[in-house]
Amino acid sequence: MAQLQPVRGTHDILPDDYARFRHVVDTARHAAALFGYREMATPIFEFTEVFARSMGETSDVVSKEMYSFTDKGGEGLTLRPEYTAGICRAFISNGLQQHVPLKTFAWGPMFRFERPQKGRQRQFHQIDVEVIGAAEPQADVEVIAVAAEILRRLGILDKCTLELNTLGDPESRAGYRAALVAYFSGYADRLSEDSRKRLEKNPLRILDSKDEGDRRLVADAPLIQEYLTPAASDFFKALQDGLGAAGVPFTVSPRLVRGLDYYTHTAFEFTTDMLGAQGTVLAGGRYDGLIEQLGGKPTPGIGWAGGIERLVLLSDPQPAPPRVVALIPIGAAAEAEAVKLAGELRRADIAVELAYGGNAGKRFKRADKLGCVVAVVIGDDELAKGIVKLKDFGTGTETEVARGNLLAALKA
Repeated sequence: MAQLQPVRGTHDILPDDYARFRHVVDTARHAAALFGYREMATPIFEFTEVFARSMGETSDVVSKEMYSFTDKGGEGLTLRPEYTAGICRAFISNGLQQHVPLKTFAWGPMFRFERPQKGRQRQFHQIDVEVIGAAEPQADVEVIAVAAEILRRLGILDKCTLELNTLGDPESRAGYRAALVAYFSGYADRLSEDSRKRLEKNPLRILDSKDEGDRRLVADAPLIQEYLTPAASDFFKALQDGLGAAGVPFTVSPRLVRGLDYYTHTAFEFTTDMLGAQGTVLAGGRYDGLIEQLGGKPTPGIGWAGGIERLVLLSDPQPAPPRVVALIPIGAAAEAEAVKLAGELRRADIAVELAYGGNAGKRFKRADKLGCVVAVVIGDDELAKGIVKLKDFGTGTETEVARGNLLAALKA
């Protein structure tokens, strides 16, 4: 029998930790809604082809990291390693073209087989923001502004740097690709095995290599800025001007790329030096060719995803939990009244702790341990008088309150 431990690369989110986790999700959801983004969700598994076509058969995620399996019906399925492909698939299969621009917010678990490390697990969680059907640079500005607002509300924007680059339009990328092939071909014998495979198929992915030898060669590789068409340059300038108007500071990082062919124009990352080697907090870019690659009509899109676990590590402590009221009934008649009273208070949005049993002493100890702020004591005498007793755990004082005035007293 396997040890009763979580599978490697997974972890339990216990109640105290989940309060911070939920704070990140709720903060992101609220901020996205302020920009008009509507929440949606897709299944946690898709046909494997959805991810293979969207992320590239030769990408590390597809070739090494995906949790893929054949189900009992013989279908090839994969647990989602990211959200964008599933949302684009949903856009196509649900006929959402008439709803463009479609602005979505989503969150949920993702799955990748990789070496677990700080802020990175095999089952992890992401928040995701997408705009599908908008080709204007203003959409890029807004998507990045949403990310900045979420980070600001979490108290971590000043811990992050927005790194920005352009990938150009298809014409720009064609010229840049040829330049990279010419450059790296001169060093083919010094490239890593993975990068030699990428040289002809997808040379931009060499720029993402983590191999130290590759990185030394990349340092002197041509920059895409040298190959931008006037239209691509204008798009990038409009993006930078828009971010300036939105008050979102950034740094242009010429080496920041996305290797797959459907990426165009904007690439960006919010990074930090507070997570060790795993410095990316959230990242995204424009993917104008993705929906067409998945079988839909040509439709522009841009989006980003951020790891919730990393945001939890960086974010300020969550707001204080609800102020809980403990009900302490003494006697059978009071037990019945306490159940009724608990329902009234909860309907008034007051958090209530009502123990399942035990004498008054044990109930007081449990209420104190749970951090309750006040106890409402009900016994036979209180029932006869139509009152309750309030005990303030902070001061230790007790007061009598008429049963009909209890709600007002607690809210005060």
